[in-house]
Amino acid sequence: MTLTELNQRFAIGNHVQFREIADGMTIAEVANQHAVSNIVLQGAHVATFQPRGEEPVIWLSPRAKFAPGKSIRGGVPICWPWFGAHKSDSKLPGHGYARTVPWEVLETKALPDGATFLRFGLVESDATRAQWPHPSTVQLEVTVGKALRIELVTANTSNAPFELSEALHTYFQISDVANMTIRGLENCEYLDKVQDFARFTQQNGIVVESEVDRVYVNTPADCVIEDKGLKRAIRIAKQGSQSTVVWNPWTEKAEKMGDFGPALHRDMVCVESGNAMENVVTLQPGETHRLVAVYSVEKL
Repeated sequence: MTLTELNQRFAIGNHVQFREIADGMTIAEVANQHAVSNIVLQGAHVATFQPRGEEPVIWLSPRAKFAPGKSIRGGVPICWPWFGAHKSDSKLPGHGYARTVPWEVLETKALPDGATFLRFGLVESDATRAQWPHPSTVQLEVTVGKALRIELVTANTSNAPFELSEALHTYFQISDVANMTIRGLENCEYLDKVQDFARFTQQNGIVVESEVDRVYVNTPADCVIEDKGLKRAIRIAKQGSQSTVVWNPWTEKAEKMGDFGPALHRDMVCVESGNAMENVVTLQPGETHRLVAVYSVEKL
């Protein structure tokens, strides 16, 4: 669909407009009475979300690269249909292919409360079917309002069950990592990638003082990022998710990433809602699975 066709069919006045950015990539610009947000059609990638009168909630690297087939540093990358490395073929892309392939706009609408709803569908190709041979559909539903609600919807349209791992790899903006504590995962077990996936139990709130890469398992609980610098808390409420991933690359790794650099890791933390490791989802023929995350701001 051309840019003109997108705007003719799916634009909503000044509230939803589509425009091209670098390398012919297209974004949906959403602006309503509650918030503003940009969503990149490649990957159905929510790149930004900022409630009116607030600092941005979703972090996007100022060095983020927008190029066809390349992942974007920041925002809400979609890890689908597997999280991390593919369990049997190391040549396949980490975190799956959904974040680097085209998605199509299926629906946009203004909601009665002033929020804006958008629905996207992943576009299948010979390349995607070669990596994921299971007949299925995947859609992303985004509601931009006072809160940001994201629903990743997978339907098994095949005649056999399949296993699915997934995550919303969300980057949150914070004042400084030294001013931040993550609450809600106390007493939860996690697998620590930094220590060869050794298993530990979280004792207190999470404070990031070095590289952190953890998969908290069997935890459907809300998480709250307490940010003393911005005097706010970001609440991460979820449904259909039994895993929470916490990630910050810290200085050494960030310096080696061209879209991070030496200091930008201090402005962000990833708290990802998903189903990974021992929490993979088995989807029976005809079943639909919804992974839902809702991000809202509270005053400290």
